[in-house]
Amino acid sequence: MEAMLRFCMFIGILLLMAIWEVLSPTRHLSVRRRQRWMINLGLAALNVGLMRISIGAAAWLAATWALEQHLGLFNNLTLPGWLNISLSLLLLDLAIYAQHVAAHRWEWFWRLHQVHHSDLDFDTTTAVRFHPIEIILSMAYKVLLVIALGVEPQAVIAFEIILNGCALFNHGNVSLSAPIEWWIRWLLVTPNMHRIHHSAKPQETDTNYGFSLSCWDRCFKTYRAESQQPQNTMPIGLRGFQNPDELGLLALLVMPFWPLRRR
Repeated sequence: MEAMLRFCMFIGILLLMAIWEVLSPTRHLSVRRRQRWMINLGLAALNVGLMRISIGAAAWLAATWALEQHLGLFNNLTLPGWLNISLSLLLLDLAIYAQHVAAHRWEWFWRLHQVHHSDLDFDTTTAVRFHPIEIILSMAYKVLLVIALGVEPQAVIAFEIILNGCALFNHGNVSLSAPIEWWIRWLLVTPNMHRIHHSAKPQETDTNYGFSLSCWDRCFKTYRAESQQPQNTMPIGLRGFQNPDELGLLALLVMPFWPLRRR
């Protein structure tokens, strides 16, 4: 049931973002949408399939088990339900921020994460462009966090929906008016903020790590307000991977095992 809920929310947000991108895009795509979407969505479908036959619902099951066994921080504290869930969502989001920073700073982790950054364009499907090994490691990490924190099962479902929804939004090739974008950015990571993270310039790629809340980048001084070049023309992707013919689905799957290319 929880998997179906998350899937329906994901498809609904993906469709809304795709329509928004057609109606009000920020950038002209350099690679045909059909070509990129087949790769990005194909990779997402592969990840979903692997998760279904391996550890797909592991975080929710871990939360249920920890609750029954009275394991973890929040399962041993007496807190109002709203505060319990709020703190759980906050700490999980901070943990995902820390994971993202590690993915850029640890070479072995970057080998996996560069699949996400190798996209030559930036749209809502970029949000699901991850190597299967990174997806599995991320789920294992979340399972450990859920048990250690004692996160309630409903908080796990809420977190997954929020994380996926925010990722689809902040990877969107969509336009927001400057005042609206400024106000939203004080709470959430916006497309303009996260697009800087996908710049081909390493000094910009290594900023704006947040996926949902924007506060972590400000707190830990990884926040960058503006890109050096206008967002509608700045180069996207990795300098070592600028040929679309090298970025097919099979190439992405073996990319972590190639010699590292210059960023």
